[in-house]
Amino acid sequence: MRGIPGLKRLRLKIWRRCTLVLLLLWAACWMVVSALLFLLHRSVFSERCTDEKSHRILARLCLDYSSGALTGDLCEDLCVAQKLVYKHCLYYDRGKKVIQADWRGQPIILKSKKEIFSSYQHLSMLEEVETQDIPETELLLMVALEVKNVLGLELSNNTMGPLWTRKKGPRWKAQVASMWSLLQQEEYIYFSLLQDFSKHVLRIIGSCGHFYAVEYLTAGHAWHKTLFPLENVVGPSLAGHRSRVRAIIDIALSFLDMVQHFDNDFSHRLHLCDIKPENFAIRHDLTVVAIDVDMAFFEPKMRDILEQNCTGDEDCNFFDCFSKCNLKIRKCGAQRANNNLQVICDKIFRRWFSPNLRGPLVSLPLQLQLQKAVQECAEPGHMDAAGHQRTLKSLSELYHLLRVTQRELQGA
Repeated sequence: MRGIPGLKRLRLKIWRRCTLVLLLLWAACWMVVSALLFLLHRSVFSERCTDEKSHRILARLCLDYSSGALTGDLCEDLCVAQKLVYKHCLYYDRGKKVIQADWRGQPIILKSKKEIFSSYQHLSMLEEVETQDIPETELLLMVALEVKNVLGLELSNNTMGPLWTRKKGPRWKAQVASMWSLLQQEEYIYFSLLQDFSKHVLRIIGSCGHFYAVEYLTAGHAWHKTLFPLENVVGPSLAGHRSRVRAIIDIALSFLDMVQHFDNDFSHRLHLCDIKPENFAIRHDLTVVAIDVDMAFFEPKMRDILEQNCTGDEDCNFFDCFSKCNLKIRKCGAQRANNNLQVICDKIFRRWFSPNLRGPLVSLPLQLQLQKAVQECAEPGHMDAAGHQRTLKSLSELYHLLRVTQRELQGA
């Protein structure tokens, strides 16, 4: 009997030692796995948005400019006169670069889908013939074909103006090569084509090689209380609750204007498939601007994207754009089942007009009506005739309720 306590103590010591060994073994395995992951994914860490890397990219751009490989109306200010000055990097992912800069005292954004000019597909025609001998009609045809390839749109020569402004003369070969690199970037094509027709897209200021400059606007963010930094748009006067509510109503109306504009004012409907605060910004006049249109598609391209093989409806979801799966032929429908308004109501308006945001500035019945209208608008539906009528009804009702809210706030 006396040996039993000793045996227990021995077992306890062995258990403690085994536990310690297991803990040490686990820690060693964790360190080995972490080291392997770091080595395997070191490229991810090296692609951070750093000032050093951004300076190297811009230096390479200027080197290509000085060698005559590329050109643009901003190259001289960036590379020679130093009137376009780097501020900091905003975004870098798999080559896509977004840089904030200062141009003649004005904040701007420099963007490119790839960091190096030579990464873009080369135009073989430039090597086969003297560039000056290429007829302008042939170049316009090439531009039209590239736009059709990228956006799925048929363009006539008289609508090509914003995309082809180059004139024959010095650096003609570099002009054509630079133009070709820009045409391989969907966002640049969208902004160029739409800036004369829409107040809801970024304005292009100029370009240098494959980098193009757009106006600087502060993007929204999901963690922001009002989704968009209103004090940056209108100023410190929006510190009061009443001013914030007024601004939100004005911005909501601008969102509705944008929806109606993208649905009806072009030859094809423009679908937004990545709707979130980060992809929009607000101008000083409270106009909503789409600042990231990588996931925007006109109707012909949208149909091509959606019409895929499927085994269920979940296979027909393309970010915020989705259709229905026809199980008989196992193919997704080419027609989008939801729409821009429904997604904006769901992802933007719900945050603004939820019950926890009620306040004394607007009458309770009107707040409840607006909340109900947003909830009904956010419900997914079908894009048949009945669904289309429902969307038009939601749009009309939201316009009406937001304008009534505007009048109440003005009289408050």
